[in-house]
Amino acid sequence: MRNFRDSDSKVSDPLIASLVALPYLSDEEDKEVAAEGEISVLDITKPIDRFYQVGSPIMSGGFGTVFSGERKSDNFPVAVKYVPKDRVERMKFVNGALIPMEIYLMQKVSTGFQGVINLLDWYEQDDSFAMVMERPEQVQDLFDYITEHRALREDVAAKFFSQVVNAVIHCHNCGVLHNDIKDENILVDLATNQTKLIDFGSATLLHDQAYTELEGTYEYLPPEWFCFHRFHGRSAAVWTLGILLYDMLCGNVPFANQEEIVKGKIKYPIGISKGCQDMIRWCLSKKPADRPTLEQILSHPWVSQNQLDTIKEENEPEQVITNQRNENL
Repeated sequence: MRNFRDSDSKVSDPLIASLVALPYLSDEEDKEVAAEGEISVLDITKPIDRFYQVGSPIMSGGFGTVFSGERKSDNFPVAVKYVPKDRVERMKFVNGALIPMEIYLMQKVSTGFQGVINLLDWYEQDDSFAMVMERPEQVQDLFDYITEHRALREDVAAKFFSQVVNAVIHCHNCGVLHNDIKDENILVDLATNQTKLIDFGSATLLHDQAYTELEGTYEYLPPEWFCFHRFHGRSAAVWTLGILLYDMLCGNVPFANQEEIVKGKIKYPIGISKGCQDMIRWCLSKKPADRPTLEQILSHPWVSQNQLDTIKEENEPEQVITNQRNENL
C-alpha cells in the first residue's frame, strides 16, 4: 500500500508544494561566509506590479500567500509568494542587506538550469518578502505520478532518476545541499517527461564537515543519522536517491521505521532486474563511504544502458515514418 504524504499540511498542487516551505538555516550555516556579489539584491523602490501582473490567490496559510501571475513583458506564467517578515525564521546578510535564507539558496541554484525550479525575482516590501518563481503548467508531482502508475517501468524510472541526479549535481556545484530529495519534491512535465527539483525550504549550504542538524523526511533519513546524529551531505544525498529509486520502481519506500533503516535489509518485488537491484543496493550501503558518488551513479551500467535504450526508442518512430514515406515514393 502506498504511504500517505509525510505531512497533513501538504498541499495537493505540486507548484505550491515548491513554494510553501519556510527558510531554514543550521548553526553550521551561520558560520559560513558567502562570497560577495554572488546574490543580487533588487531595488526595492521599484514595486512588483511594475513588472508582474499579480492575479488571484492560489493558496494561503501560515507561510504566507501565493498568487498566480504573469510577467508583463511577455505574459510568462509566474507564481508570486508573499512571506510575512515575522514568519521568516533565519536571514542571511548579503551585500549589505538581510535576506531570507530560502531566497539566498534559490538564487544560487537559479542559473537557468531546467532541472530545478527557478527563482526569477524577489522584492522586499514593508512587511513581507515577495518571491517570483517560474510556474510550470502541465505538471504532476512524482508522488502522484507514482501513485497513478503504481510502479514505474525500469526505463522510465532510469530516465527520471538520471535527471534528478543531474539536478543534485547542479545544486552541489552551486554550493547547495537540497536536504529533502523525495517524490513530493520532484515535478514531472507531462508533455516532455522532464523532471524538476523543487522546494528548497530545508536546503543548506554544502560543506565537507559533518552536519549535526537535519530537516528532511523521516523515511529518507540515512542510518548514520539514527546511529550517530551526524551525516555528511554528499553521502546522505546518495542515500535519499536510493530510497527515491526504490520508491519509483516498487511504489513505496523500502523502510518504514528507524529499526528497518538501521538494519538496511532491502526486499525487492519480483521483476526488478539484477542491475537495478545492484544500483539500489549500492546507494543504500550502510556505510556512507561505500556509497557511490553522483558521477558513479550516472556511469552505472543499469542507468547508462537504460538511457541508451530510451534514446533508441525516441528515435524509432521518426525512422519508421521515414521508411514508410520512402516506400511510397
